[in-house]
Amino acid sequence: MVLILSLEPGIGIFRPDDDMFDDLTDLYQQVILDHSRSPRNFHRLENATCTAQGHNPLCGDNYTIYARIEGDIIKDISFQGSGCAISKASASILTDTLKGKTTAEAKALFDKVHDMVTTGKSSNGVGKLAVFAGVHKFPARVKCAILPWHAVVAAVEGRQEPVTTEKEDT
Repeated sequence: MVLILSLEPGIGIFRPDDDMFDDLTDLYQQVILDHSRSPRNFHRLENATCTAQGHNPLCGDNYTIYARIEGDIIKDISFQGSGCAISKASASILTDTLKGKTTAEAKALFDKVHDMVTTGKSSNGVGKLAVFAGVHKFPARVKCAILPWHAVVAAVEGRQEPVTTEKEDT
């Protein structure tokens, strides 16, 4: 039996049996490392209409999300800060994914990503974010992967206080 796992429309990975799972894991790790080493949209967005800061003092992740929203559309989004490879890659892929989406779509995607990183179950519509499905195996890293998402939700909701995943179950 051949199973096709889709990372995004038009791109799939063929997995004829469970022995190929290691190849998929390696690919996901490569994507995370690539976005960590060369993050996309890693700059201060000068014309941002909203911002939010996310900080996890126990692990050291600290990011600011900048977004320019026109009407209900995220026209541009970026981030700055520092943290581990997982948190930086999450912020990088988040910014690529959310450009052009509505704020409602961003919040709905937060729910999908949150479920995925806590359970490992990837749902339709997460695209490249599927690389974080394996994070659920490392509970301490779930907070790293989801921190930028908490910050983007705070930004689009106009909340001013910094967000953290240290005070909650993620």
